[in-house]
Amino acid sequence: MALLNQTETIAFLHEIEGLPYKTVAQLQIRYLEIFGEASRSNHKQFLVRRIAWRLQALAEGDLSERARERALSLARDADLRLRAPQAVSVPGRHRDPRLPQPGSTLSRIFRDRTVTVKVLEQGFQYEDRVYRSLSAVARHISGTQWNGFSFFQLPTPPRFIK
Repeated sequence: MALLNQTETIAFLHEIEGLPYKTVAQLQIRYLEIFGEASRSNHKQFLVRRIAWRLQALAEGDLSERARERALSLARDADLRLRAPQAVSVPGRHRDPRLPQPGSTLSRIFRDRTVTVKVLEQGFQYEDRVYRSLSAVARHISGTQWNGFSFFQLPTPPRFIK
């Protein structure tokens, strides 16, 4: 692509400076105009960066054919991973090690009332209702946002203390 004259380059630079002040909808319209296809992203920072990159490429010239070929050859020669990573995580929800074992009960006195919660494998039972987190139980009981560990005054194991 041919290089633009100085006036056009300055106009592109001014447009780049104004990108962060546009709405996502405006950025998506500009993305469509520049790239010729709609963006699959609604992330404003991503759109700003992509549009700015493209405007800069238009103003100052794109990669040379030699640079493109070199990048492709480097990508083809990249070593593939032959072994899985050492720490293979199992998909699904992991249990927080700070929580008591399933089947345990947590009790505390709150506003002159004894509150008892049963720890389940996947959640917490309070008054015949199952909650996903201790914080949700604490919020239901107190009516305000609480950290579940703080509300039930659970001890913090040494490895979690900063």
